[in-house]
Amino acid sequence: MRSSKSVLLSLFALLAVLLCAQPAWAHPGHPGHSFTDGFTHPFSGIDHLLAMVAVGLLAVRIGGKALWILPCMFLGGMFLGGILAAMGVPLPAVEQGIQASVLILGVLIALTQIVPLSIGAGLVALFAVFHGYAHAAEMASGNSWSAYAVGFLLATAILHFSGVAGGLTLNRWLSSKTVRLTGGLISLAGIFLVCGAL
Repeated sequence: MRSSKSVLLSLFALLAVLLCAQPAWAHPGHPGHSFTDGFTHPFSGIDHLLAMVAVGLLAVRIGGKALWILPCMFLGGMFLGGILAAMGVPLPAVEQGIQASVLILGVLIALTQIVPLSIGAGLVALFAVFHGYAHAAEMASGNSWSAYAVGFLLATAILHFSGVAGGLTLNRWLSSKTVRLTGGLISLAGIFLVCGAL
């Protein structure tokens, strides 16, 4: 129990630092509005790509029900974030939340101790809101939000599946240390995102 509290405190401290950081503006705006635009967009942004795969890898690290709960939590949170953006509800620190998702999810994968499902699912859902908000806010007004959202959600689910499949493969043919190392590399990329280097 003590280790779970220390993990939570460390994550909150890291979030506080990230919220003070300058935004990298990884989402300058995308005019796409069709199903195809929504489907292809997640594959073009390094931040979203890394976060989606990280969700799958974290699900593998936690194991059991997490294999489907974490991807579902992300998809639901992302949809909620998109609705908030479409309604014009302001959400502060969106870019920092996206940067934090890459960094913190990578750290959670790399930890020697497996995070509890409740902490992992809660953070995944929280970060998903930022991702959904950013991508829905990028759409030009008057475009078909529903077609774009369906494409975007489908592509995100595919990336989650890739993370899960990749993590399970690494676990089976190499070791869980390889999954943890991959998490470390993702968190390193998150540091570069925070610094505005990517």
